[in-house]
Amino acid sequence: QVQLVESGGDLVQPGGSLRLSCVASPNIFTSAAMAWYRQCPGKEREWVAGVTRGGSRNYAESVKGRFTISRDNAKNTVYLQMNNLKSEDTAVYYCRALDASSGYTYWGQGTQVTVSS
Repeated sequence: QVQLVESGGDLVQPGGSLRLSCVASPNIFTSAAMAWYRQCPGKEREWVAGVTRGGSRNYAESVKGRFTISRDNAKNTVYLQMNNLKSEDTAVYYCRALDASSGYTYWGQGTQVTVSS
């Protein structure tokens, strides 16, 4: 069974920082490309950042320079460091694993990030 468990969401003021974590099942993490998505009420889920098995990273233009994605293979964990947060970053953030072996996609349950004064 594959599990992805996110944590770290919170209420933060504009300009503040948060770090999200996603712990994945060991049987999937090492073979998966990992990514963070987010979804605002009434909007489609959008890709935020991704990191390949080899550590290559990519970011959506809206978060480039403010967010950093990283992975710790020893801990089966992917992180999203979010700095200089803005109100438009408010969303539920989801972790996604794309298993390169099977082609299957797995999702976490989401963690709420609210940026407000």
